[in-house]
Amino acid sequence: MTTVKLERKEGIGLLTIARPEALNALNSQVISDLENAISEIEKDGNLRVLILTGEGRSFVAGADIGEQAVLDLDGGRKWGQRGSALMRRIEKMEIPTIAAVNGFALGGGCELALCCDIILASEKAKFGQPEVGLGITPGFSGTQRLPRRVGIGKAKELIFTGAMISAAEGEKIGLVNKVTVPEKLMEEAMKMAKAIAKNGPIAVKYSKAAISRGIETDLDSGITIENELFAMCFASKDQKEGMEAFL
Repeated sequence: MTTVKLERKEGIGLLTIARPEALNALNSQVISDLENAISEIEKDGNLRVLILTGEGRSFVAGADIGEQAVLDLDGGRKWGQRGSALMRRIEKMEIPTIAAVNGFALGGGCELALCCDIILASEKAKFGQPEVGLGITPGFSGTQRLPRRVGIGKAKELIFTGAMISAAEGEKIGLVNKVTVPEKLMEEAMKMAKAIAKNGPIAVKYSKAAISRGIETDLDSGITIENELFAMCFASKDQKEGMEAFL
């Protein structure tokens, strides 16, 4: 992996996209390295939380336009399918994921942040889906995740206009969980990751599964999903230890 860095410490993974000379734009090599990194993380039973960030002054400034400019119909389809599959893998990871957005999160970068469970942003962060200005739609599932995060009306406004918004505006519309000064971003991300990691790992994983699966169905089906996962907690060592310690 030449364009990403994966670090592990105290049950927390830190995945950094490291192509700062191109503002961490997603090209084939970055996508390949991310696929390999996610495979490593999926096999690592010791990690409880994953933080994603970008090196330098950008989170991810988008997909590499130079690569996309030469694509035809079939090439565009395959590129979109590959990027969307990667985003879905990140979204479906068992452990919680935190996007620490330090700068530009545009196009594919915004889509990468959207597939994470929680988004923390520097005051310098900028978000947007500017693809229509290039004659294309968002291609890594932005048309699906953005409305689920901020509502249909706001998502249509942002995608149709291609507007770029500040971190403060992102927090206002529910895209961003919390905004912090640039110098404190990674500190805040680690603080939140540690707060998650100290809890029962099975309970956290099941809670994520209940929310992610339940939100895509009706309320009664969602409650059934929660009930089953709640019951499964009582077959775990975590529940026994946690309740005994409390008592």
